[in-house]
Amino acid sequence: MKRSILLICLSLLVFAAGCKKEMIVPNRTIITTLNSGSWIQSNGGRTYTAAIDMPEIDNYFNDHGGVLVYISFDNGGTYEQVPQVYNGVSYSYITRTGKIVMEIQSSDGIGTVTPPGTVRVKIVLIDSV
Repeated sequence: MKRSILLICLSLLVFAAGCKKEMIVPNRTIITTLNSGSWIQSNGGRTYTAAIDMPEIDNYFNDHGGVLVYISFDNGGTYEQVPQVYNGVSYSYITRTGKIVMEIQSSDGIGTVTPPGTVRVKIVLIDSV
């Protein structure tokens, strides 16, 4: 009898130790608009940048979280993930505390580019726990 109880207790202990606690952290999606006047020229017209204020990206999030960026040229009908080459223009981004900086340049790195008109930008913030 004692052996049976001991065996049951040991199996419950092994079963309980095998369980793991799952934590689900939802992503945050933010949609914003970049107007044609948001782009700042540099490098003789070969590069343009536009900053998007993003107070959700603090120092901790910038070090431990993840950011996905998508751009839409048709007012949100379709989104293309950045980095992306669209009509010979290379789109990329970097994250800094408090902002995302979008950058465009010619896909060959030599020619000049014209900034797009108004575009929608979808930003997905992925927390890491």
